[in-house]
This record gives sequence, structure tokens and C-alpha cells, in this order.
Amino acid sequence: MKKIEIYDTTLRDGAQSEGINFSVSDKLKIIKKLDALGVDFIEAGWPGANPLDSEIFDKLDEIELQNSKIVAFGSTRKPNVKAESDNVLINLANSKAKIITIFGKSWDFHVKEALNTTLDENLSMIDESIKFLISRGKEVFFDAEHFFDGYKDNKDYSLEVLKVAHKAGAKRLILCDTNGGSMNNNIYKVFFELQNVLPDALFGIHAHNDSDLATANSLAAVDGGAVQVQGTINGYGERCGNANLCSIIPTLQLKRGYELLGEKIVMLVETAKQIAEIANKSLNPNLPYVGSSAFAHKAGVHASGVRKNSQTYEHINPELIGNERRFLVSTQAGNASVKEKAKNFRFIKIENDDEIKKIISRIKQLEWQGFAFEGADASFEILVMDTLNKKPELFELLGFRVIGDTALIDSQGKCVNSTITEASVKIKINGEIIHTVSEGDGPVNALDIALRKALFEKYPSVKNFKLSDFKVRILDSKDGTAAKVRVSIESTDGRNKWDTVGVSENIIAASYNAIADSILYGLILQGA
Repeated sequence: MKKIEIYDTTLRDGAQSEGINFSVSDKLKIIKKLDALGVDFIEAGWPGANPLDSEIFDKLDEIELQNSKIVAFGSTRKPNVKAESDNVLINLANSKAKIITIFGKSWDFHVKEALNTTLDENLSMIDESIKFLISRGKEVFFDAEHFFDGYKDNKDYSLEVLKVAHKAGAKRLILCDTNGGSMNNNIYKVFFELQNVLPDALFGIHAHNDSDLATANSLAAVDGGAVQVQGTINGYGERCGNANLCSIIPTLQLKRGYELLGEKIVMLVETAKQIAEIANKSLNPNLPYVGSSAFAHKAGVHASGVRKNSQTYEHINPELIGNERRFLVSTQAGNASVKEKAKNFRFIKIENDDEIKKIISRIKQLEWQGFAFEGADASFEILVMDTLNKKPELFELLGFRVIGDTALIDSQGKCVNSTITEASVKIKINGEIIHTVSEGDGPVNALDIALRKALFEKYPSVKNFKLSDFKVRILDSKDGTAAKVRVSIESTDGRNKWDTVGVSENIIAASYNAIADSILYGLILQGA
């Protein structure tokens, strides 16, 4: 089984993604996650380029790695400067990283236009930089920047760049599709040709996704002989991103039979989620392999087929990479979808097909009104309980009122604060009517507090419930401010998480219904 090296550059190239700003703490956490996953190389940053990256390399001694090797990134020396006097190379040589990746120009156009130097001087820069770092005890990887564009325009010069880097002692020659415009058939052709030009060299690929081909190009490079693939978790990176390791790793290991992560591949989804959380990004649900929708089935025909044999509509077993199969309930749902969804119910069991027909009919009626239960499992289970007359009557909602007062207006005429939002709720528990009033930061918070206050004496566990996410979706924008809205809430008691939904033309009413479902489900979880 051939080994393919995984080189992660989430902390350097991925950090250049719009909206991502890693702190030192963030980078250290990600290094530990990647090491636990088992990637071969972790590019931690560019020593000396900024204080943050310098601090990362100063703290390397604090990290005990089990599987990965830390790599420092930088460039060749500047034109007409001695290697031993170049600040970039000095910082790389003084870093605690034992492996250094330096990039150099392999496109004659860039040498002349970006570096403003001669082609011969560029070759000297590459040669002397690699030799200097090796003399300081470093192992060197060479990134041939813009290689495929250079190969197309001036093949002989691009090849000379690789030959110089190889002769100087670079352990890996990485061909970079820096602008992300190459096609996978051309990538394969170039790698295949290079096997004859430099038969004893070891090649890698560094692809960008500007043509949505970074994954395909990386796979083509491996087919052509590459032994190393560079990329980022979740495809983070500048512009359209880098090659997505979360797609490349399972494809190479599970479908091509290469050695990459071994049994640790089951940690892939969790790692993708954790790094997305650290990056303060929502994990795209439609990402192949690791997205929450990657193995989600909505159409009744699909659900029925998967229920009989998962291979009917799934290309791999999701459990192999730590994902899970999901069955969505909607107007397109059939009996199979509801049956599969019901397997995960905690508090109710569907007994027969007549009950399923009732549930599907209720789903279609509510979705016509704007409800969506795909991401609201708790509300869906409560719906099933209610439809089958098995819903626990822990409390009954009788009404609510919200009053806002003393709004502060700034010099632009905009509301900047509402100092008082008061909410009152009326509920019934065991025949007793309870009426409470509370204040909060806005109407939703005030309602939430008032409802919990009304329930606390009978159900003190409500104090443990917390709203961990709150989303509002306008369902029909043409109605303007009178449009229906759908409010989705994620709640937690510190151990469990559950999702609920509410719909109304009144955003406060929609919120209140979602909150009420959330509290009801939480109480059922607590055994009330």
C-alpha cells in the first residue's frame, strides 16, 4: 500500500481566508487536533512575518506531538542579497521547526514582473537559499510557485527551477497551482512527464480552488506520481480556498487504497467541526464527506432505498469517517423517512403505518404554513407526540404580553437601546393558573425568563436550560415586515442539545412557540 503524505497548511494558507483570524491559542489548539488526526506535516506559519507566527514557533516546545511534524514557511532570499544576510532565511534557520518549506518563482513572467530580476538570479536565489537552510540543519521542501502557468509559457525554465532545487538538496518538490486555473488532465500530464525528467525526485501538489478543481487536481497529481498533497481542513484559504483535505483524504484512502490516516480517519468529521468552531465558521453542511447534509436523505424514494441497502444512495458508509446518516422529514417524506427518523426518538414509538400516515399528513399541513423540521428534531418529536395524542401535559400556554418602553434614539434617528422590555406569561399547571412578569434584554429574552419563572416552582430543572443558538428566517420577503418568520432555537442543559422551531407572522409569537417547545422537550429529557 503506497503512502501519500498529508501536508496541512490550515494555519498559514487557510488563515488567509476571508473572515478567519486565528489567535496564538487558536493555532495551538488546531495543531493538537491535526496531530491527533494523524496528518504528516503541519505548516504552523511564517516565523518573523508577524508577532503571532513568531510566538507560535517560540511555543513549539510546549507541544508534544505524537504523529505530525511542524513545518515553517518562508521564501527564498531576496535578489542580490547573500543568503546568510537575508532576514527571512535567518528567521527560518533560527526557528524551532526542523522542516522548512520555501517558495520560489518558477514562472519566468513572475521573475521579471514581480521580482524585477533576471532568470539566472532567480535560480541562484533558489539554489543558495536551500543550501543555506540545509547547512543550518534543516530539511527543505521547495514550493515551485505558479509552476503550471510557468510550464505552459516556458517549459524549459520551469524545469530548470526544479532541477536546481533538487540538486541543491530539497527533499520534496511541490508543484503549485497558485492561481487555481489549471485543469486536472493537464496536471496529470505534467506530473507524469516529470517522472522521466527527475526520476529520483519526490513530488507534491499544492492546489487552489479558483476553478473548483483543487480536489480533482490533487487526485490527478497523485495519479501522476505525487507522494505529497498539500491542502487545508474544510478547504479554507485565500480567494476560493485551497484543496480540501476533508475530501482528498477519504477519497485517496477509502477509494484508491492509499495509506494516509489509517484508523484515525474516523476522526475526520469531528476534526472538521472542531476546526470550523475554532475558526468561528459554520461548517458548510453541503461539504462532501464531512458536512451534515453529506448523508442526509429527504426524498421518500431515497430513504426507502437506503433503508433497504445504504449503497443505493450512499457512496461510502458515513461511519467510516465519523459522519452519520440522517433522514429528513418534509413534504417530500415518505413512510421510510418517518420510520428511520423515528428510530432516533427518545420518548415515543410509532406503532403502525396508520400512525405514520397521520404524521405525514400533519407534516405537510405545517410545512405549508412555513414550518421546517429538518433541523428541529425536538419539535418534530413533540409534533409526533401531539399527533398521536401522547404529548405530556406538563403545562398549558394560555397567553403572553410584551411591553417595550423608553427607547433611546441616537443622533441619526436610530434606536440604539431599549432600556425596559417587560413580558408577562399566563400558563396552567394541573389546573392552577400561573401569571408571571419579567424584564429582559429584548422581548425574546424577557419571554424566556418569564416562562421559566412561571415553571420554576413545579419544575426547578428549567434553570439548567440555556438557549445556545437563535436564528430567524423570513419565509416570504415580498410581504415585507408582515412576512411570516421561522425561528429556530438550539438549547442545551450542559449535556444534551436539542432543536425546536416556531412559525408566525409575529416574530415574538414564533420565538415564544419555539421557546415553549424547547422547555417542554428539556423537561421531558429531565424526566418531569
